[in-house]
Amino acid sequence: MHKNVSICVIGSGYVGLVAAVCFAEMGHHVNCVDNDEAKVKMLLAGGVPIYEEHLEEMLKKHLGHGVQFTTDLSAAVKASEAVFIAVGTPQGDTGAADLSYVEAVVSEIARAMNGYKVIVEKSTVPVYTNEWIRRVMHRHGVDAQSFDVVSNPEFLREGTAIGDFLHPDRIVVGANTERAAELLRRIYAPLTDGSYYAKASSLKGDLSATNPAKLLVTSAQSAEIIKHASNAFLALKISFINAVANLAESVDADIEDISAGIGLDSRIGPKFLRAGIGYGGSCFPKDVAAFHWVAQQQGVDFQLLDEVRKINERQKDIFFNKVRAALWTLRGKKLAALGLAFKRDTDDIRESPAIDVIRKFLDAGASVCAYDPAATERAQSVLPASKQMSYAEGIYEAAKDADALLILTDWAEFADLDLTKLNQALKFPIVVDGRNLYAPEKMAEQGFTYVSMGRPANYTTQQGKPQKMVLS
Repeated sequence: MHKNVSICVIGSGYVGLVAAVCFAEMGHHVNCVDNDEAKVKMLLAGGVPIYEEHLEEMLKKHLGHGVQFTTDLSAAVKASEAVFIAVGTPQGDTGAADLSYVEAVVSEIARAMNGYKVIVEKSTVPVYTNEWIRRVMHRHGVDAQSFDVVSNPEFLREGTAIGDFLHPDRIVVGANTERAAELLRRIYAPLTDGSYYAKASSLKGDLSATNPAKLLVTSAQSAEIIKHASNAFLALKISFINAVANLAESVDADIEDISAGIGLDSRIGPKFLRAGIGYGGSCFPKDVAAFHWVAQQQGVDFQLLDEVRKINERQKDIFFNKVRAALWTLRGKKLAALGLAFKRDTDDIRESPAIDVIRKFLDAGASVCAYDPAATERAQSVLPASKQMSYAEGIYEAAKDADALLILTDWAEFADLDLTKLNQALKFPIVVDGRNLYAPEKMAEQGFTYVSMGRPANYTTQQGKPQKMVLS
């Protein structure tokens, strides 16, 4: 039987809320702190502020006993052995992560200290943040022996965050003392010894009692770099395949075949090799910029990361030009946009390429009617409804009398459209697919002008035969 750990999680955003609920699921007692009283009130009532599979039901399962929510940071810290910092680290003007929220929280932790604590960086922070946290604690008069700072980066994907937390590829613990490392081992023991997976009530996934989670202990500095390097490498894979897609299209090759061929190499693997309109979200753009900034500060020439960013930005322009080429002119045209979130299975629109390209079409004089299964409400805060911008409650409502349909997010339901119904709804049967959800041959057979990413661009003649479209 494990000895449960009393945990304080500061911040109830994507990372903090998922961590708090999952620690409770693992058997620990968690106090989750947020300074937003309205959000805390919602959480205490069992509501969730984000769209995330399993989150709402798991919160209801543990609310009031495994996990509590409060605005009282001092009391939560005093009652805990481990304090996880999961506040925002937004990108500053220089590309560096803005650590002001982290600093403010550390100052409050210092004032609440009542014994030995392990302070855990759960937010994504640049290397040596652990040392700065230590300095802030010292400046507030906290004895060096009464705390340790640990880096425990999260590797969560929005939409599957609960599963990723409880069935992780790896758990990384960056601890510079054995005492701190041992507490983190205790926290994660239900996953690493398999006892959590042996329970009938456990969330099922890739791991099991006989194939438990793996925990890697490193220095705090190494753990901080692991997080930034992991996200930068995944962004690199996306930008790489998008650059290859542009080459493939120029020579009438098919990026879907190329991605399959590359992904079958076990050294590379198939994940993150999907051509499209670029990456977005709260992590990749921010972390690539922050990692590049850190390298510059250390005198390391890491221009590869700047190229990753530039390729990602160009993808939105490439998609815009495809739509313009398919319609000739954009002013006065009505476009149906499927997708607002930066990817499927989330309502997150932060750095969403879908939002960015919609803005481009609005600036070009087109009107847009958009539909997203989860992100409409959030999108309306940055793209308010207007004469040019409207929102639909369904796919075919958005498509009605549109000059073209644009697929901007890879929701599963967008890959299973009733093509006959879609053809009837559209003013012209034109589909520009930024996520390559359909086979060009199938779309041509159904009478569509179909344009996608990194594949030969075809349009359909009146005789139904695919013909090459020249894109400028």
